[in-house]
Amino acid sequence: MAQNDLEARHLDTLDRDLGRFSKLELATAYVSRPLVAPGIALAFVLLAGLGSLMAFGQASNGLVVAIAAVFGAYMALNIGANDVANNMGPAVGANALTMGGAIAIAVIFETAGALIAGGDVVGTISKGIIAPESLGTQQVFIWAMMAALLSSALWVNLATWIGAPVSTTHSVVGGVMGAGIAAAGFSAVSWPTMGLIAASWVISPLLGGLIAAGFLWFIKARIIYRDDKIAAARIWVPVLIGIMAGAFSSYLALKGLSKVIKISFGTSLVIGLLIGLACWMVMIPVVRRQARGLENRNKSLKILFGIPLVVSAALLSFAHGANDVANAVGPLAAIVQASQSGSVTEAVSIPFWVMLIGAFGLSFGLFLFGPKLIRMVGSQITKLNPMRAYCVSLSAALTVIVASWLGLPVSSTHIAVGAIFGVGFFREWDAERRLRATQGAAPERPRVASDERRRRKLVRRSHVMTIAAAWVITVPAAAFLSGALFLMLQAIGG
Repeated sequence: MAQNDLEARHLDTLDRDLGRFSKLELATAYVSRPLVAPGIALAFVLLAGLGSLMAFGQASNGLVVAIAAVFGAYMALNIGANDVANNMGPAVGANALTMGGAIAIAVIFETAGALIAGGDVVGTISKGIIAPESLGTQQVFIWAMMAALLSSALWVNLATWIGAPVSTTHSVVGGVMGAGIAAAGFSAVSWPTMGLIAASWVISPLLGGLIAAGFLWFIKARIIYRDDKIAAARIWVPVLIGIMAGAFSSYLALKGLSKVIKISFGTSLVIGLLIGLACWMVMIPVVRRQARGLENRNKSLKILFGIPLVVSAALLSFAHGANDVANAVGPLAAIVQASQSGSVTEAVSIPFWVMLIGAFGLSFGLFLFGPKLIRMVGSQITKLNPMRAYCVSLSAALTVIVASWLGLPVSSTHIAVGAIFGVGFFREWDAERRLRATQGAAPERPRVASDERRRRKLVRRSHVMTIAAAWVITVPAAAFLSGALFLMLQAIGG
């Protein structure tokens, strides 16, 4: 009996020790988990620098280009963490995509958009904001571009850390402008170009909101408010998918195929029209099969809008990769060009390895740090369902595609958030309109008090002011930081 008691005590002691070790392992895993993403990001940044040394060779400015590549990779990671949330947030907020599925789609299409169609806007960012000849020497130009890269990356990193969806385009434009002013005064800045870009910051959210509201009005009028919602959806959902496919195809033909054969804008529209018609016809039987057995209510429509929402999210990711890769590698491409040729006025040719840094940086940033802002954009501004999220994504995609085709570095954050606000404000207006119509038809029904109507607002007004404040402060903050960094780099580099 004593032997059995002794063995039992030994076993109890062993169990307690194993329990302590198990808790220690769990605690170690919990503490180390937040360090995994920064560790992977650091490895990517260092690999970008080493890769640039190998690609650039042993030229006199090889180390400078490597440092610039590190800054560019750091900026690309921050763009992926902050800006890409605007593309996938609506789909995740509407529960049409899981977080993992959204990230997988975004990684593929962001990379494809950056590599296939990212060249035009890179030229605008790198040479259109400041007049290179006003900066004087090659070295001054390189310091200015490096200061712009680092300042914009630091600002976006701070914004991501506090959970604010700021414009990475604002950040890099402000950085380039601030470095140019510090280097050569206000005359270095191309103010007509800045005026055009500034106008796009106002126009893009308004246009995105109007297009999103227009699509939502169309869906409500043609599908949701019909007596037979499912029958109406069988007609119009394939049409909406065809519109989306046609827009995507036109853009891909204009941007992607133009590197192989010359395609005019009119030809690209014809290609988009043909592919859009083909997709419309293909989706007719698909939607009919999906609609079989569905109840005639709004909840059933979410199933039919699943495919359009996923495709629109992919389209928006492609367009974002094409447009916003410029923010990461535009200044880097200018540094490489100046280092190779010794001239700051020649046209920028973009090496493939530079585009790879931007493309994979966007994807890594999204994968490692994106979920936080995806949730914020998708669910904390206004409530989204698949129909509303589809309107947001398609509106933002069409706006970004047009801007990228024009070579104008608009803010995808402004467009996407503007589209979300557009959907929310349209719902408020539509609900108020229907309420007035109902009260007019039934005078005996008690009217809703004004304070109760304010409480029922469908857009969170606090986010309107917060986001607007973040948008306003981004350009001056990035410009000030960039100017200070330029003076510091110039003092260090002599």
